[in-house]
Amino acid sequence: MTAWKDVEDAVPDLAARVRSIFDGHKHKTIATLRADGGPRISGIEAEFAGGELTFGSMQGARKGADLHRDPRFALHSPSVDPPEDDPAGWAGDAKIAGRAVPAGPVGGNTDGELFRADIAEVVVTGLNAEATMLVIESWTPGRGLRRVERA
Repeated sequence: MTAWKDVEDAVPDLAARVRSIFDGHKHKTIATLRADGGPRISGIEAEFAGGELTFGSMQGARKGADLHRDPRFALHSPSVDPPEDDPAGWAGDAKIAGRAVPAGPVGGNTDGELFRADIAEVVVTGLNAEATMLVIESWTPGRGLRRVERA
């Protein structure tokens, strides 16, 4: 099991940028797999706390049923366009993929289930300092950090 704390320990700079991008806006997007194997995209909120990345599913929601059937997920940060007057100042997009592990009830006044992320991959896509190339930084527990630049 790879927790968010493991990502922070392995690649602190990347983890800080990913968290900043995710925390920049409340609503994220999660992809799960339907019973027929097709993709399902849903809105979701996620939280980084106590060294874990968690997210919930309301009682009876299809995404929760999807995650129980097949725990693979891809979580995408909110998407914003690069600033027209300073494209290199764009924070980029962040993605986290892995498996959802049931972690009990959501708590509070919400009737739903909490999931903890077993992280398989973390990715930040942004621009280089000159805003002339796309920069993709990815990390996996087995491969470590990789950086690719594309014109």
